Amino acid sequence: MAAYTPMIQQYLQVKADYQDAFLFFRLGDFYEMFFEDAIKASQELEITLTSRDGGSTERIPMCGVPHHSAAQYIDQLIEKGYKVAICDQVEDPRQAKGVVKREVVQLITPGTMMEGRGLSEKENNYLASISIFADGTYGFAYNDLSTGENRVALLAGNFEEVLNELSISGAKEVVVASNFPDELHRKIRERAVVTLSIEDDVNMADFYEPLLKNVEQPNMRQAVVRLLNYLYRTQKRSLDHLQPVQPYEVQQFMKIDYYSKRNLELTETIRSKGKKGSLLWLLDETKTAMGGRLLKQWIDRPLINRTEIERRHALVDTFMTHYFERQDLREKLTEVYDLERLSGRVAFGNVNARDLVQLKRSLWQIPFIKELLKSLPNEMAVQLGEALDPCEEVTDLLERALVENPPLSIKEGNIIQDGYNQELDTYRDASRNGKTWIAQLERQEREKTGIKSLKIGYNRVFGYYIEITRANLHLLANDQYERKQTLSNAERFITPELKEKEALILQAEEKIVELEYQLFTEIREKIKEYIPNLQGLAKKISALDVLQCFATVSEERHYVKPEFSEERRIYLKDGRHPVVEKVMNAQEYVPNDCYMDNEREILLITGPNMSGKSTYMRQVALTAILAQIGCYVPASEAVLPIFDQVFTRIGAADDLISGQSTFMVEMLEAKNAITNATASSLILFDEIGRGTSTYDGMALAQAMIEYIHERIGAKTLFSTHYHELTVLDETLPRLKNVHVSAVEQNGKVVFLHKIKEGAADKSYGIHVAELAELPREVITRANEILRALEAKAGDTEHEIPALKQPVAESKPSEAEQHVAVEPKSQPAVEPRNEAETRPASEAQLDAKSQVIEEAQLSFFTEMEQPKKKEKELDSKERKVIEQLKELNLLDMTPLQALNTLYELHKKIK
Repeated sequence: MAAYTPMIQQYLQVKADYQDAFLFFRLGDFYEMFFEDAIKASQELEITLTSRDGGSTERIPMCGVPHHSAAQYIDQLIEKGYKVAICDQVEDPRQAKGVVKREVVQLITPGTMMEGRGLSEKENNYLASISIFADGTYGFAYNDLSTGENRVALLAGNFEEVLNELSISGAKEVVVASNFPDELHRKIRERAVVTLSIEDDVNMADFYEPLLKNVEQPNMRQAVVRLLNYLYRTQKRSLDHLQPVQPYEVQQFMKIDYYSKRNLELTETIRSKGKKGSLLWLLDETKTAMGGRLLKQWIDRPLINRTEIERRHALVDTFMTHYFERQDLREKLTEVYDLERLSGRVAFGNVNARDLVQLKRSLWQIPFIKELLKSLPNEMAVQLGEALDPCEEVTDLLERALVENPPLSIKEGNIIQDGYNQELDTYRDASRNGKTWIAQLERQEREKTGIKSLKIGYNRVFGYYIEITRANLHLLANDQYERKQTLSNAERFITPELKEKEALILQAEEKIVELEYQLFTEIREKIKEYIPNLQGLAKKISALDVLQCFATVSEERHYVKPEFSEERRIYLKDGRHPVVEKVMNAQEYVPNDCYMDNEREILLITGPNMSGKSTYMRQVALTAILAQIGCYVPASEAVLPIFDQVFTRIGAADDLISGQSTFMVEMLEAKNAITNATASSLILFDEIGRGTSTYDGMALAQAMIEYIHERIGAKTLFSTHYHELTVLDETLPRLKNVHVSAVEQNGKVVFLHKIKEGAADKSYGIHVAELAELPREVITRANEILRALEAKAGDTEHEIPALKQPVAESKPSEAEQHVAVEPKSQPAVEPRNEAETRPASEAQLDAKSQVIEEAQLSFFTEMEQPKKKEKELDSKERKVIEQLKELNLLDMTPLQALNTLYELHKKIK
């Protein structure tokens, strides 16, 4: 390092502590980057890479960005997941001896953004931390630095719970210990695009105690402390806006896992990853940024507490029945600034005068909102109105202190009102009178010299001057003025009197700017004292905004207030898919009923592709979610249970990052559902088993249906193209067949999109292919093959037999059907004991195997072949028979038996 210049040595010393960040090193009016930072930044930011002499034999790579426009470049790097360390001068260059002292004043990371284009106004910007404890639990804490929100949960079980919370939070950065396992690192990166940061310090500072007053559990506290230590270490400034940490339990809310959230498109669509087309897009009629963020939080975490849900419904009902009051409220909310993020900027020290004027105008709306709520015939609305704190002291301070239209900068003056500070008024008087004197002097000199174009100007280099054009110089006496500057077409002069006034005026103006900045910082510090009040007000206003939003959407879309059933009954009359209905606009959406109770717990849905099976399933789930976030629902009548969890397996998608096929993703999602669901859950399974062979898929589908029916008892919508499964209603008493109806007209299929009782008669697959405009030759040939296959089947009905008989003793008791069961880990399709799967005798087993074999072989019949006599068996057939004799059928599950028969059948063919 000795070979480098002192400045480069200083750079390298600072950079050593920030190896994982771009170091923006302040040199004059630029932030410079050197070495690898310069090479990489020039590529990422598309700026010119240059070089400079750093004292060594080789020139050092260098690039830079202007100080005044650095924010846009920082935003670009943060959006790409990088970190930026801001290294500024921390001493006056005029007083420095040698190299000016520089230090990193802030580390900006994806999870600690306070402003910039990467910070969406209606989305939180969370920073999360994950801690692993010896007892097998995980601490998950997260913070939004821009609003001060802090939350923490202690998660038991496997790491999937942590990944689910991470996906719900949408955190852009995750803080972990340096010894965090690589395998868990990999899982995080597979699930989310996040920046991983290290924090090993879990020692609690004394001033954290007020933030942790609600957190008693030691592991929870440690998880939060890791996060707080990272924040204070990287931000290096006051964080007075941080709110007390709120502990939570995932069981307090309806659990919607990562897969289900994605499949139901709650906050973003699967295809575009955008908001448009999601449930959030449909509902967002909020008028404030705070309300928009809270709406997303409510969608992510629906309630399961009936009392709290009905409190929300009651307020929505009041707003729906009081249209004019709701419109007045919406108008007032439009004028309310983002109080949460403004509080953060006040504490952070980057608030400007325009922000504070917006704060004042926001607080002006609160008295009107208070009176409006108190006028409503709803006790909760009245209480909410009384609880609103208008922060009159803040309003009064800002009214007296700030001008109505201040400049953006807080260091150029013109932000403080006259009459607020006596010393400032004195300086302003001198400045204003001085300028008046300058104007008078200009008139006097024009009259004295007879030069009408004479003018008195000012610049920062020469101060005030008298300017006379060359054409008029002959009118001046030789010693009248002192020459100061020569221009191409004019001369500039000064006089002793002018310099005296200049000193007075400039001193006053300099003092004004300096004093205004000092007064503004004092005002900012006074407002800091009211940050808790402003944050409390923000919470109430945002909740109010979301509830009026629910009322607005419910009225416009003709939604109804749902009732809740203690008997786990679903009754939806004229139910609709809320998003599809909106997207269709003027087109007529076909509504459908849904009825389920304790005798009707699984609906097996058949029907052609594109007929609306998936839409029907999704609309039931979305209706439940809408009801439990406190909104009305898209139906003409609605009765629902309160679901503890929603699981879905809808759509087909590979997980290329983790190397999982479509079928593996399907099985993982199915496994997650059937191992965690309870009798109070809702399960949506769409086309289970289609990613593998017909018999594998059909066997898995039936096994899952039976398992849900016998072991779980959850309300389940199961759509399938395996028509052979429709016979399950004969052996599973709580399963009912329904289908989406379609008719053929002139050889074309017409989808009626109407759910009817019973099974579908056919799949119409070739008709759908025709709608997709496959070549006519393909369609024609497909119809020929279909007719041949149907003719070959003859009149014989081929049914898939039950893989196991229903287990009477495993049927949920009546009490279990009414009470939510805590999630518990269960094997996906394993029998509970040997007796449940073994037939009573070998004769029964042989008979069952024969039926299965006949059913399997019937699907693979190619041509009518004369039956071989036993003496005509060839060597391959004899080998298969020997393998069959060696099988220990009593130790095989039904699924294993099917798979073995399938393999033997392939060999014998």
